[in-house]
Amino acid sequence: MKTIEAYRIKEEGYHPFLIREGWQVAQLNYVDTYEIKNIDKLDIHHHTDEVFILLKGKAVLIGARFIENSPVFEMELMKPNITYNVPQNTWHNIAMEEGSEVIIIEKSNTHLTDFEFHYLTAEEREALIELVTQLLNVV
Repeated sequence: MKTIEAYRIKEEGYHPFLIREGWQVAQLNYVDTYEIKNIDKLDIHHHTDEVFILLKGKAVLIGARFIENSPVFEMELMKPNITYNVPQNTWHNIAMEEGSEVIIIEKSNTHLTDFEFHYLTAEEREALIELVTQLLNVV
């Protein structure tokens, strides 16, 4: 029996790898779904905060609140080794550049049961792409 477990996820996409009673750790590795030009929705979790930690690459954490049924975006260019929290009931997504890796910590099985989507209109997508692209080009 090992006293210390080690994990390294290399495959693209979202991979919950450590699920325990009440919480889970996942790794999100770049996949083209998270390329800014491909983001078509926001999601929300009603029963958990969601923590993000950038391991490598470039990523922008996207938050949004709705005013008159339209999203108002708030963004954070993620820095490695900084812990970012998206509180429960907050619309969000993440834009990633190729090669990026992010750790995500949240309530267990959130990816199976606790999510709702808002699909972006063409105008909302255009605004989001412009804002994220500007932020990514700052560095």
